[in-house]
Amino acid sequence: MTEAATPTSTTRMTAGERAGIPPRRMDFKFGDDTKRYWYADNAFLTTFWTTLSALFPAGETFFIDSVKNYRHVVTDQKLKDEISGFIGQEALHTKEHQAFNDMADRHGLPSGRIDKELWGLLDLAKKVFPKKLQLATTVALEHYTAILAEQLLRDTDHQENIQDREALKLWMWHALEENEHKSVAYDVYELIGGGYFTRIFAMIVATIGFIVFVGQGHLRMLWANGTLFDIKDNAKGFWKLLGWKGLFPRLFFKYMDFYRPGFHPNDHDTVKLLEDWRERMLNEGGLLAEQTYSKSKAA
Repeated sequence: MTEAATPTSTTRMTAGERAGIPPRRMDFKFGDDTKRYWYADNAFLTTFWTTLSALFPAGETFFIDSVKNYRHVVTDQKLKDEISGFIGQEALHTKEHQAFNDMADRHGLPSGRIDKELWGLLDLAKKVFPKKLQLATTVALEHYTAILAEQLLRDTDHQENIQDREALKLWMWHALEENEHKSVAYDVYELIGGGYFTRIFAMIVATIGFIVFVGQGHLRMLWANGTLFDIKDNAKGFWKLLGWKGLFPRLFFKYMDFYRPGFHPNDHDTVKLLEDWRERMLNEGGLLAEQTYSKSKAA
């Protein structure tokens, strides 16, 4: 039986577990021997994914805080439990990506500087943006992470391109849990009366911010790595991301779903996909079976 289904008889079920969103505490180790170009043996693609990782500690803390702002108004027990699971999972993602980012820093990449700059930007956003807009921004960015994570879970090429086993564990674990909690922020937003136009405005702002911040961060990663002007390697990586069958073009229609009135994250059905991946990762002999050393307490 998978970890996500029922805890052992000697443990008490946490709120997140009751909601099917169990925070799984990991302890990934990224040593100095971690493969430098761990994604497809390509500097452009490795530094792109490393740029994304650099954004997670600050970004996911912002997500947690935006949901916590409205936690006190939630009366439905199921949604309360889902919020606990959401907070627990996101907090643990922050911890593990920080370990990954520390490894990137040791490789001479500016993960720490990018992380620090995003913390400052999001702290400013918390002071300037109304709380409802902060939550709407979280809803928008959670849509990004959910569709990107779903693609990672479905696309075997993605998985085969992650050539370091510890990095593979990190990204697949994160992808699984992003889809487990993908509707929580959205449901809180609807509960507080968040409207369509605020949601769409937040997505437009989030999209522009994502492109600008990731773009400049990626360029700085390539510069620090000494491969900014490696035309052959960069062209190959660029095509993988933005070519006709690249990562982002294949996400386009799922991204655009967000703009549809009445959209809900669960319109993208990942129930069977997640069941399959829990079996593959969490059961005895699975990718994460030996990595899971405890479940976090309810948030």
